[in-house]
Amino acid sequence: MPDNFVELTKRLSPAVVNISTAQTVEFSEETVPTFPEGSPLERFNDFFGNRPGRDGRVSKSLGSGFVIDTDGHIVTNNHVIDGADVIEVTFPNGDTFEAELIGRDPATDIAVLRIEAPDGQPFVSFGDSDAAEVGEWVIAIGNPLGYSGTVTAGIISARNRDISAGNYDDFIQTDVAINQGNSGGPLFNMDGEVIGVNTAIISPTGYSIGLSFSVPSDLAASVSTQLIEFGETRRGYLGVRTQKVSADLARAYGLRSAQGAIIRTVVDDSPAAKAGLQKGDLIVRIGDRDIDDTRVMFRAVAEAPINSDVEVEYIRKRKRQTTTVRVERLEEDVSSEEKIRLEVEAGNAERTIGGLSVEALSEDVRRANRIAPDVTGVRVVEVGKRSRASGKILKGDIIEEVAFEAVKTPAEFEEAMQTALEDNEPVTLLINRGGNYIFYALTG
Repeated sequence: MPDNFVELTKRLSPAVVNISTAQTVEFSEETVPTFPEGSPLERFNDFFGNRPGRDGRVSKSLGSGFVIDTDGHIVTNNHVIDGADVIEVTFPNGDTFEAELIGRDPATDIAVLRIEAPDGQPFVSFGDSDAAEVGEWVIAIGNPLGYSGTVTAGIISARNRDISAGNYDDFIQTDVAINQGNSGGPLFNMDGEVIGVNTAIISPTGYSIGLSFSVPSDLAASVSTQLIEFGETRRGYLGVRTQKVSADLARAYGLRSAQGAIIRTVVDDSPAAKAGLQKGDLIVRIGDRDIDDTRVMFRAVAEAPINSDVEVEYIRKRKRQTTTVRVERLEEDVSSEEKIRLEVEAGNAERTIGGLSVEALSEDVRRANRIAPDVTGVRVVEVGKRSRASGKILKGDIIEEVAFEAVKTPAEFEEAMQTALEDNEPVTLLINRGGNYIFYALTG
């Protein structure tokens, strides 16, 4: 345990700034009251902003940031400066500068500003957040509740936290006291390196209860570099939708523990499609990075250089394979392309096996249940209450694959299930539930 944080604070504080923003809010005279001159309520005209020469009232927000180089670049949170018309940064010595917005990335909540920094302006450097360990001492410096230059300390409580903020969730959790106004400020290790950008807290009161979250420096540094160089982010694009791997699914793929990301859909003409990746492939490695879960996969792809060739290792039918993917740039309208066309084919009579009763996708069945003509598979009409499928498979689900093989009729479904059950291994089913694809592993 350190004796104190005095020397560290003295060295780091000069590079941490308070950020204030202003935004002009437009209004019309019809919606804002004007009280008569001489009226007891006349003084409220200024409060509402409805006076000559004024177009709107100004709202202000406060946050924190930190200088990262001699060029005066400052990193903060996107939500601190979002929508601002004017951004000002104030240093601990009272010096105030108007800042230019260089770029922002809502997906990771990172933004970069720039000021005309004076010669000799102190700055801090990013450290290696991947090397940070749970239980390690850290300190935060920022502007909580408007109290500038506040220093708080604690330990790293957990790593790789997902707080449902987006695809790139990989937060460092600490018990450091973080409050409103700390957003965008640095999280330092004991070497004085920035290992995180303080971004969020979880609290029923809105104030710190020891659940604070920071964007790891490895991600923040990568995004900041792109924003400074291009004014925007340039992420890699693979062209797949994935789902998490459960323990049962891991066994079905021949793995001892849950890891990787299962491909649910592959976008037509995407890098993944061109490389031969298919629905049901389980990605376990991209480049030199092991894929522990879907979030790691998103980051690995996003951080891959555009137009670079990356080796992807995956499992298909319990066998490990590799392919080379040419990474393309992620465009904003990519999501509109993420649809898979399937051939339509009717089936035969209803069949029951393994507690599942299924029917063919006849024209009558499609019409009655509003099933698109391009969907293939069999429709579940009943699930045995004591069957292995109970609680997983639902009535109305469309089963498209059994053991990674497409089934288009109840007869094909029955045959595939019988073959899989004879192997005494978990049976993997691909379910189409209202257009959303889910893999389930049924165990004996």
